[in-house]
Amino acid sequence: MANMALIVALALIGSPAIAEDGFQWNAALRESGQFLAIQHIFRLATEPGTRAALTGPFWRDYGRSVIGIHGWSDGDPDIVNYVGHPTQGAVVGFIAIQNDPQARKERFGRSRAYWNGRLRATAYTAIYSEQFEIGPISEASIGNIQMGTVETGFVDHVVTPTLGLGWMVAEDMLDEYVVLRLEHWTRNPAARAAARTFLNPTRSFSNVLRFKPPWHRDTRGGVLE
Repeated sequence: MANMALIVALALIGSPAIAEDGFQWNAALRESGQFLAIQHIFRLATEPGTRAALTGPFWRDYGRSVIGIHGWSDGDPDIVNYVGHPTQGAVVGFIAIQNDPQARKERFGRSRAYWNGRLRATAYTAIYSEQFEIGPISEASIGNIQMGTVETGFVDHVVTPTLGLGWMVAEDMLDEYVVLRLEHWTRNPAARAAARTFLNPTRSFSNVLRFKPPWHRDTRGGVLE
């Protein structure tokens, strides 16, 4: 299942449409790397089991962590699997969108350009998710998550990109139908910035990763305009 997702993701990312318009790989990989570092620092700071598993033979323990995956559940609480990982997927998806010249100017709607851009972002998220779960800088390699545990499933491999897409689309809808209307009602920059930031939290986080204000929008001007 994970291998198939990775193959599909690679095929989508490598499509001619994105190559012709110059996907900004350097910036996307830099921002993704920053997010990955934040995630692993948080894991090491909050998970005693992860810190304890840093010792031992690296390659043996890493291999056992990867090949031990089976089934669906991974033993994490539902809020981690079905809220935490989709938000991770949405952050990475927005990183892809803001570095995709075709996708970043598209607003929510029925247009093929909008949905193609979001699907390309989902492909990028699928690759990031596989790296985060079982790659060389992953839960499997740093702390050997899923090595020797009873529940070692594929839930995160599937949920992160798919529900991440749903989260992105939900934020796009809120931006189009709630935030924009509020901006028409008030010129107060603080209210506009707050609405943009807190009603689109994963987009806001991805903006910070490229050193822009969390309320930045590629589809329109700033909160003072």
